[in-house]
Amino acid sequence: MANANGKVAIVTGGSRGIGAAIAERLGIDGFTVVINYAGGAAEAETLAEKISQAGGRAITVQADVSNASAVASMFNTVESAFGGVDVLVNNAGVMQLAAITEAEDSVFDSQIAINLKGTFNTLREATRRLRNDGRIVNLSSSQTGLLHPTYGIYAATKAAIEAMTQVLSKELRGRNITVNAVAPGPTATKLFLHGKSKDVIDHLAKLAPLERLGEPVDVAAAVAFLTGPDGGWINGQVLRANGGII
Repeated sequence: MANANGKVAIVTGGSRGIGAAIAERLGIDGFTVVINYAGGAAEAETLAEKISQAGGRAITVQADVSNASAVASMFNTVESAFGGVDVLVNNAGVMQLAAITEAEDSVFDSQIAINLKGTFNTLREATRRLRNDGRIVNLSSSQTGLLHPTYGIYAATKAAIEAMTQVLSKELRGRNITVNAVAPGPTATKLFLHGKSKDVIDHLAKLAPLERLGEPVDVAAAVAFLTGPDGGWINGQVLRANGGII
């Protein structure tokens, strides 16, 4: 475990999957990690304990990112505990696949509320709260380029996140805050694997030239680069962490 670097990082949706890998990696890199979760309290607490046992520092904060008041309250809690926030990683999201012609309103509304509005809520709060010299990393998806059938709504939310990423990087001029996105390809998480047959999974694993699914730690490494000292000159960019699938 690295020595504490004095910086505080919020990871939304940080209790499982890619978010948990990001939270753990940032803890290794010396950040005080705030593990945000909506419903997985036990998983979040277990992860915080794991980070602490490894010599890091972590707390958990419940907040539904689709609720602007809850997001503001989360930032209040973190500021009261640690004095400020330096890094925001927008990882919270849902993926519900359906052909556009067959998609129910609920499939559209939930992904817009969590993926897009949730990211907007945290970005808006971060622009008011982040200390100068901070970092923002939004999780997009390589589906913005692959555009596979049934991913239309999900990909649309992620394309909008990429647009906000690039715009916000310009709006924060003068504060030395970088804003970037990481766009994973197929990654072996419960969210991605849910409902897919072994044949489908094997097919997706072979699409990238590296011929495997990504792992959460692969994505966490990309986020660590953007939030670490070597990522300071990267701004307004989308980094596709996908093994070359696109």
